Amino acid sequence: MTIPVPGLAPEVPLSLPVPVERTLPNGLRVLLTRRPGVPLAEVRLSIPAAHTDLAAADLLASTLFSGTETASMTEIARRLQGVGGALGAGADPDRIAVSGNSLATGLPELLETLGDILKAAEYPEAPFEVERSRTIDGLSVAEQQPDFQVSRVLDARLWGDHPYGHQQPTAAEVAAVERQAVLALHASRVHPAGARLVIVGDIDTDATAAAVEKALGDWNGAGEPRAMEPLPGFESGPMILVDRPGSVQSAIRVAYPAVARTHPDNAAQHLTNLVFGGYFTSRLVMNLRETKGYGYSPRSRVDHSPAGSVQLAAVDVATEVTAPALAEVRAELRGMAENPPSEEELGLARRYALGSIKLATATQAGVANYISVLAAADLPLSWLAEHSERLREVTPADVQRVAAERLDPDRAVTVVLGDGGEIRGPLAELGEIAAP
Repeated sequence: MTIPVPGLAPEVPLSLPVPVERTLPNGLRVLLTRRPGVPLAEVRLSIPAAHTDLAAADLLASTLFSGTETASMTEIARRLQGVGGALGAGADPDRIAVSGNSLATGLPELLETLGDILKAAEYPEAPFEVERSRTIDGLSVAEQQPDFQVSRVLDARLWGDHPYGHQQPTAAEVAAVERQAVLALHASRVHPAGARLVIVGDIDTDATAAAVEKALGDWNGAGEPRAMEPLPGFESGPMILVDRPGSVQSAIRVAYPAVARTHPDNAAQHLTNLVFGGYFTSRLVMNLRETKGYGYSPRSRVDHSPAGSVQLAAVDVATEVTAPALAEVRAELRGMAENPPSEEELGLARRYALGSIKLATATQAGVANYISVLAAADLPLSWLAEHSERLREVTPADVQRVAAERLDPDRAVTVVLGDGGEIRGPLAELGEIAAP
């Protein structure tokens, strides 16, 4: 017996909560959102970190919870576990980010713990040395991996001396960081001016605002945040070949210009990327994976960062099909303008985009992430609903126009990592080659 597949359910309008915004006297911007249903609270703190020493910032983030003047790392962990909570931190060229969650009833205790750490982190010598060694080991391994290597070369090629041109510290840079440098970085940059705290969960916003004021109202620090300058202009040029002798695979990366979230073409760009390579039934995947069998996971994405935006296509293939795979990537880029999507093809991408937004905002964590990301671009959460409406209005002609303007492979930056002795000749038939 054959059971027919049911049709797609009618589309449900996007429903978003409305954050309540406060600013503490010390400059900390606070966005509080009530999202009941699960008795938890999600916390996201973003501290500006433009032009910090990236290796020191990385170690600061990884050792931030190792102890304060009054509490050891074990005692901090015990306090958080007592309220079903956890906190972690990370760093990138733009920010030092702290994220975590707890039971909603334990949120005041989590905030008190966070406040103690922000105001009095000590970075004790013993855990600092352990974490530095662990970070060095991790980077030493990562630096041997093709994806890490090609990403580092691509960043440097795209952005040069801009901080985005060096987005991961080297193992040697981390090894050179002493504890005093991390303490100095904390003193100069971990302060509330320009920082942003997002809390989403089963909370009372007034009570939570009072808890934030109590825990973080006296958090201060010397210095002012330094703004990240915009990304430099996008310049194409010869294909960059990174020689990795003996490699059995090649990593192909093709970057091309993108517009910011606030640009009128952003919705069309979103759908253009999906049709090209942004989800499983995209043209790039159907061609390189399903038809040619060149690679398992060809993909494309648009990266929006505070300093600018870029699109990136990526595919990892066997050495012997490196040049044919790159030729197909370029053909698909051109094909987006030469062969615009049908209404059906565009409709599938649109439904995927709208559904992805709904899935991403279905949880407290997802809402917290979106509020934090959008706030970094000075956009409210309601922008998502506006963006969803703009996605519904995009036509095949819009996709064709955006593709013609921005998906020209002759304007792209291409980096290929692989066995140069095997792939240089075939790649040379596609265009000029240069060393990193």
